Amino acid sequence: MFGASAALAQSGSMEPMTPVELTAAVTERLQLTPDPRLREVMTSLIRHLHGFVTEVRLTRDEWLAAIGFLTATGQMSTDQRQEFILLSDTLGVSMLVDLLAESTSSGAAGFATESTVLGPFYVPNSPQREYGASIVEQPSGEFTAYTGLVTDTDGNPIAGATLDVWQNADDMHYAVQDPDSPPGNLRGVFRTRADGSFAFLGVRPTDYPIPDDGPVGGLLARTGRHPWRPAHIHVIVSAPGYQSVATHIFDAESKYLTSDAVFAVKSSLVRTFERHEPGSGPAPDGVPAGRPWYSLTHDFRLSQAAG
Repeated sequence: MFGASAALAQSGSMEPMTPVELTAAVTERLQLTPDPRLREVMTSLIRHLHGFVTEVRLTRDEWLAAIGFLTATGQMSTDQRQEFILLSDTLGVSMLVDLLAESTSSGAAGFATESTVLGPFYVPNSPQREYGASIVEQPSGEFTAYTGLVTDTDGNPIAGATLDVWQNADDMHYAVQDPDSPPGNLRGVFRTRADGSFAFLGVRPTDYPIPDDGPVGGLLARTGRHPWRPAHIHVIVSAPGYQSVATHIFDAESKYLTSDAVFAVKSSLVRTFERHEPGSGPAPDGVPAGRPWYSLTHDFRLSQAAG
């Protein structure tokens, strides 16, 4: 039987190459890749990509349209907006990677907090804030007091754990999307106390659409899908010696919990916000007098780091 390369030049004549032979020729070239993991990934990618093109019998015009779509996706991406992450999110790839990577280690009291997508609007180096401080730097919605504990999977408190928090305002934008917003608005980095507790003042999250004015939004529209995400707040929880987790807290009252545009909802992350009317009790520092406010208590569990 002729090898893939031999099919290109049989004795005396050049024979037409079949799709199967072409795929074999490309994967054969990859066998010289020094990095074994890269060789494995690229070989599988070529096989699946060639298989897809063959299965749908992709036309030249469709191929060019795909190249144009990917080019536009790259051109739309900036330091403040990652259109490729949006594409990955809306295709369910981000959540698939998350599901495959998520820790399954547990202790006597249960599993670690479930992770979910990072999202395209994470910005490192948010302001360091004190216990109980507000992340609201301009009026942005309904004030909410967030409290809870960070523990290991056995329920033991983790002192000095870091919570990197960010959320959208009631205008449905994150600070990085709004040139009129203070850069640190609705963002902050907190550390737990000796008993593992944390506290900060934020706002109740609101439903919002992912940016749909680019190629990803166009693709959603053409496939009959909406761009909406259920109301949530983002948190990355980390501590030395433990596996960090990037996760959300979802609002149980959101109407998009079962149709999240990026497939990121997990039932263990859905919580109910409690409303407090003015005069019903002492309000947290930072809540204006006479204003209603909300509260939410949510604990995070971290698994021991491997090794």
